[in-house]
Amino acid sequence: MGWAFQDKHKLHDEIGPLFTLFTPAANEVTVADPEAAHAVLARRRDYIKPAVMYEQLNVFGRNLNTVEGEDWQRHRRLTAPSFNEKTSSLVWEEARRQAHDMASSWSQQGPQGTTEVVADTATLALHVLTCAGFGESYPFNAGVRKVAEGHAMTYRDSLSLCLSNIITFAIIPKRYLSYPFLPQKLRKLGQAVQEFQQYMEEMLARERDSGAKGTSATPNLMSALVRASDEDAQAKDSGQHSSKLGFTDEEIFGNIFAFNLAGHETTANTVAYALVLLAAHPQYQDWVREEIMQVQDTSAGEYNSSFPRLQRCLAVMYETLRLYGSIVFIPRAASHESQELVNRNGDGFVLPPSTFVNLNVQALHTDPKTWSSDSLSWRPSRWFTDSSRGTPSEKKTESQTFISLPKGSFIPWADGPRVCPGQKFAQVEFVAVVATLLGEYRVKPVLETGQTEEDGRKALLEMVDDSAIFAITLQMNQPRKVALVWEALL
Repeated sequence: MGWAFQDKHKLHDEIGPLFTLFTPAANEVTVADPEAAHAVLARRRDYIKPAVMYEQLNVFGRNLNTVEGEDWQRHRRLTAPSFNEKTSSLVWEEARRQAHDMASSWSQQGPQGTTEVVADTATLALHVLTCAGFGESYPFNAGVRKVAEGHAMTYRDSLSLCLSNIITFAIIPKRYLSYPFLPQKLRKLGQAVQEFQQYMEEMLARERDSGAKGTSATPNLMSALVRASDEDAQAKDSGQHSSKLGFTDEEIFGNIFAFNLAGHETTANTVAYALVLLAAHPQYQDWVREEIMQVQDTSAGEYNSSFPRLQRCLAVMYETLRLYGSIVFIPRAASHESQELVNRNGDGFVLPPSTFVNLNVQALHTDPKTWSSDSLSWRPSRWFTDSSRGTPSEKKTESQTFISLPKGSFIPWADGPRVCPGQKFAQVEFVAVVATLLGEYRVKPVLETGQTEEDGRKALLEMVDDSAIFAITLQMNQPRKVALVWEALL
């Protein structure tokens, strides 16, 4: 389905919002109709996650992403409490701290700029996740970049190898990856699996030790999972059936990996794409900065008083996810019974049992019927109604109203009962980072000899458009092609 990013909505313009690919093995229905897409995501019992496509995510244990039915309800119930306003406040503060330090290191590069935006935003996102998710806080230039005692790889490198080779786990079980006759690349992956497993076991041990001593820090994802695991152990000790109660250690590790997968690479990519796009559209830097300054004048920079008012920062996130979202399609499968699917024109289609259903996210996000004739243009101001949107040359009004969209037309975090539980986490992190960076710096491309500003802008747009699916997420093919220079505001 990697073709979807390059194709956008073209194929659906030619043959319609739904089409079926018939093969000897299975039939696949591709959907780019908002009403039908919403129905698929809303009816979780009728359209389930195809096990064959999600099994590789169980490499460290079953988790929220891979389970179905009552098991999914248990996972959702036990992980949901960790995504609350206290967590959002912690994410806000840590993201601001990391962004400030990251920008400071970039500005020190001077006029030659930095080509490490993608790598550094990945480090930032991982540090925010380890702090808010697991209670581990690190300086931007240290932490997961350094090999911990008793390890041969850094936390970041072990996780990165596991994430970038996620498809490999569907072919080769992890227990085989340490065999000496395998190619060195696969043995390296096997080492990464062992290292990441060890890191998770150490985090779990520290959390349990803190809990036993009564010294647990701010509640986080890990502490919530540990409490759930302890419930399971207590139920077993009392002779109760525990399948609907807590987690096993393996399920804790599975969910840790799942939240790293969902909360690390995806958020980092979104921030990186947004920063490159902002550098290519300096008028939108001014548009966003005008709001940032207005909020700073009447706020102490705290989460509760700042985040809800930084709507233009959030619009930048939405617009970046619309065109360069990490996930370009969402797979589902009809259950063991036939299912009817109705599009926005009222036409009904009957899908036989077990039919694969691919929601074409990229096509939904670029449908001219929803997004107008400039659906392929990056324009964050489109997210506000005409009366409140403002343009990059207009002053911000006190009240801005987000547009109302048809259900199913914007689904970067999926939709319905299985909407991503980390949606608010990602939004808070993104807004905190962008507000910190643009509140202190202006970003622009480093021009080569003879290049004009327009040439530099085109080079940046070519860099983001030259993207492809790596493992399971969209990434730039050449993220170091154009350097960005960060200049402190006077």
